[in-house]
Amino acid sequence: MPAMARGIIVTHTPNVLNEDVADTAVLLMLAAYRRLIRDDNLVRSGQWPEKGAALLTRSASGRKVGIVGLGRIGLAIARKLAAFDAEIFYHSRSRKDAPYRYFADLVEMAREAETLICITPGGSATRHLVNRAAIEALGPEGILVNVSRGSVIDEEEMVAALRDGRLGGAGLDVFERVPDVPEALMKMDNGVLTPHVGSATVETCRAMGDWAVYNLLRFLEDGKALTPVPECARLNGA
Repeated sequence: MPAMARGIIVTHTPNVLNEDVADTAVLLMLAAYRRLIRDDNLVRSGQWPEKGAALLTRSASGRKVGIVGLGRIGLAIARKLAAFDAEIFYHSRSRKDAPYRYFADLVEMAREAETLICITPGGSATRHLVNRAAIEALGPEGILVNVSRGSVIDEEEMVAALRDGRLGGAGLDVFERVPDVPEALMKMDNGVLTPHVGSATVETCRAMGDWAVYNLLRFLEDGKALTPVPECARLNGA
């Protein structure tokens, strides 16, 4: 890290966005199952009187949900999904101390799950982690949700699977090339698309700003930070 090499402590704001990002994940899952955007468009377009009742959707309750990455936010998602009687699985680099079924193999978990929710870090280690094999395993009734980084999913494969009916639906807050969203995705009614707003609430932004100030005040007091990134722990006297 260039900053660390120069003796600069870098801080972050852990935990303050957990709940809002978890809420967004659940929101996208519910909206995908109940085809919220399709039915909203039916009303707004004025076609409801002419076309009549909307087509049936599927229940979001009682689903088998595989969480890709069971960190702080992943645990918050699992906790919130308990209200929907979800059966939770998870995939991560290692087994966690958590009361959920662990899958070392992502494709195997996707085959078992009805919904996949991605909340794993981005970067080269997780690029296209959810690939064609995982998407095919999730199947034509499956729902894919991403509130992590767009690079985690092979977007081209996902779009093709949605188009061909090999994947049931998607709820996406992130994309491979933000803010460039594939035109094919925007034309589909089996997807819910939001502009990377997982943590974008007044409350979370205020909390992040507060922690930035707290870190500055602490550093001015004794040269240390309250919440340094792990890589800077040595500079912070840990």
